[in-house]
Amino acid sequence: METEKEKEKENKEVVENKETEIPKKKSFSINPKIFIIGLPLFIVQLVAVYFITANILLSKVHGSSTNVTEQTNAEKKENKKEQQVELGKFIFSIEDIIVNPAGTEGKRLLLASIGLDITSEEEQQILKSKEILIKDVIISSLSSKSMEQLSNNAYKDTLKNEIASRLTNSIPNIKLNSVYLSKFIIQ
Repeated sequence: METEKEKEKENKEVVENKETEIPKKKSFSINPKIFIIGLPLFIVQLVAVYFITANILLSKVHGSSTNVTEQTNAEKKENKKEQQVELGKFIFSIEDIIVNPAGTEGKRLLLASIGLDITSEEEQQILKSKEILIKDVIISSLSSKSMEQLSNNAYKDTLKNEIASRLTNSIPNIKLNSVYLSKFIIQ
């Protein structure tokens, strides 16, 4: 009996030891189904992404870049045609325009002479017939500027562009190549 009691005690101790033991972590085992199904599926996805990128996305990028190069080539051809126009061949000049700049209350004056570079004699005849209109556009442009603007050398290019755009809006059947300031005196 003692042996049976001892065996029971030992069994209880073993059961208690098993309960108090820290369970061991399961070791990570790789399921072979992952390799059999997952790896080929992953490869197929990579191939699909490659073909989508190569055929669809890159063709759009190349297509837009060819359009850009075609546009730049067309612009270069237009620039060459414009360069063929002889600058300074036909100049219509407006001499000695006197204006009071804005904000001077008539105490300061600007004396300016302006040359308009055009492309033909026909346009020169048109400008002669509309000289009053041209003077009005120039006077209104110059008199609307302050002394700070007029005395700033960097602003003179902006002033030329403004005069050119206002003249082409007023007289649309002429083509101005450039606007020149032949005299520009501030007093």
